Amino acid sequence: MAKPLLLALLLTPLAFFAVSPSAQIYRTTDEQGNVVFTDKPPAGASTTERVELPPTNTTPAPALRPTPEPESGEPDKDTPAYSIVITSPADETSFPMGPGNFSVSAKAQPSPGKDEALQLYIDGIPWGDPQQGASWALTNVFRGEHKLTVAIVDAKGEQLVSSAPIRVFVHRPSINFRNR
Repeated sequence: MAKPLLLALLLTPLAFFAVSPSAQIYRTTDEQGNVVFTDKPPAGASTTERVELPPTNTTPAPALRPTPEPESGEPDKDTPAYSIVITSPADETSFPMGPGNFSVSAKAQPSPGKDEALQLYIDGIPWGDPQQGASWALTNVFRGEHKLTVAIVDAKGEQLVSSAPIRVFVHRPSINFRNR
């Protein structure tokens, strides 16, 4: 007995706020010329007009795509599971006014094998040749925002694993804004 009564008390406020699909909107103008929109025509208003709303725009839900099946191929037992991370510079680093020179360092676990090397990418473009060392001295990097990643590549240049990207900002003098 208590549960139905409690449910009725909880749902009662919703009945007052529910808007039926046939709810109307009225537009009136008060004595000062202010336009008022309301759901009930005000008593004694001189100009009241009913507002007809166009149908609501709706879009059907997109069709669900089937989930792709995971590849059943087993990982190559000869290739170790690599992890690589850029240790310097930190993400979101800004390099102050200057010639655009800075260094990049990375750490790979385990170290690349004899037919593998490290490759630095700036904005998705390889920077220099693949190398065994894990640091790069960059010179004359253009001004602006750049995304850096380091990857371990095989002898064919195919990426085996890539680091998470970091963003750096290079500030350089510009001839477009000369002191006057």
